[in-house]
Amino acid sequence: QVQLVESGGGLVQAGGSLRLSCTASGRTLSSYTMGWFRQAPGKEREFVAGIKFSGDRTYYGDSVKGRFTISRDNAKNTVYLQMNSLKPEDTAVYYCAADLRNPYSNWLTGPYDCWGQGTRVTVSS
Repeated sequence: QVQLVESGGGLVQAGGSLRLSCTASGRTLSSYTMGWFRQAPGKEREFVAGIKFSGDRTYYGDSVKGRFTISRDNAKNTVYLQMNSLKPEDTAVYYCAADLRNPYSNWLTGPYDCWGQGTRVTVSS
């Protein structure tokens, strides 16, 4: 059974940076699209970023383009989300996800079927 574990969340001031990590266990994820989502209080879950299995293509939600960068290290079975120029509206629980039903997929927005437990990011103004 695949388990995704996020880390790296915390409290940061507006304009600051954080780096989230998502490490998988139970299966090698080098063949699968990986993504990050977030959910703020009272809001629906939002797509943040996706990365192709090979790492050579990425896709971002409009609200984070130019500020966030998704990357992966398949040797470490880990996906990262570098978040720069953080804003208070980036405050949310961030979830890592994997598309395990479609190996070698070119689709980066989903569907995702495996989720981590989330890590909380709070950006103060």
